[in-house]
Amino acid sequence: MAENPEQIVLGDVTITRVGEFYGSAEMSPGTFFPDSPHGSWAEHRDWLAPDFWNPRTDECRTAIQSWLLRSEGRTILVDTGVGNHKDRPYAPVWSRLDTDYLDNLGAAGVRPEDVDIVVNTHLHIDHVGWNTRLDGRNWVPTFPNATYLIARRDFDFWDPANGNRSVLGRGNQNVFEDSVTPVHRAGLTQLWEGSYRIDRNLRLDPAPGHTPGSSVLTLESGADQALFVGDLVHTALQIAEPDTNSCFCEDPAQSRATRHRLLGRACENNALVFPAHFGGHGAAEVARSGSKFAIKEWAAFSRIS
Repeated sequence: MAENPEQIVLGDVTITRVGEFYGSAEMSPGTFFPDSPHGSWAEHRDWLAPDFWNPRTDECRTAIQSWLLRSEGRTILVDTGVGNHKDRPYAPVWSRLDTDYLDNLGAAGVRPEDVDIVVNTHLHIDHVGWNTRLDGRNWVPTFPNATYLIARRDFDFWDPANGNRSVLGRGNQNVFEDSVTPVHRAGLTQLWEGSYRIDRNLRLDPAPGHTPGSSVLTLESGADQALFVGDLVHTALQIAEPDTNSCFCEDPAQSRATRHRLLGRACENNALVFPAHFGGHGAAEVARSGSKFAIKEWAAFSRIS
């Protein structure tokens, strides 16, 4: 069988990268990651550019993508991107998109009705968009046969009825209404607490800080391990400078602590780290570098830039 450059196998689990968007986040490093150490982007330029940073325009680059897992006969989608046709008045870069995401999913051999489980690592604008699609004038579940796994803490935090304040201000406006409520109303959500065992290979655990209900999906199969860390690692600089948060972290101190804990765990277990938004090779093995970390080896996915 020919090797698929967008697919790797860890133990009994097959992992495929399904892209929606790759390009400029339309934010400078100083805006996106305001507490990154002075000069750190230039210091690490040789491996941050061009996949994570465009020095010429001084803009961060980002991937919007899903991780498609096949485990124990089920098809599992980790995060669902931005979605099409969605009104995002306070995030214009993600407003009213018209991408080929479902075609890309189809190219991976998966129709929407084939998806058994959707994992939303958290409920930000760029992680839940394809939970739903527009049918006429109504938002309906894109994956009608799936169970949508959502941490209850994030569900409660982002529910507008609860009136919680966010560092995003209005940046997540409309997201709960058009991308979460329709699947919940359809009875497709499983709101989990504590931890959630999907199968023998996969487990969800809390990883708070970026949002109150941010989660990490741990893969353990045979001798292989992986951590799907969502936005706890948003750019590769955060591996070299793990105290660096994005401007979107709800609890900066907790976010730093969780990042250190997860990257340390990845080092100890030789686990492949899958952030949500890495371009380039998409994922990496990491190693300790004093009190910080370093890229040990990039994943075997083909490089996108």
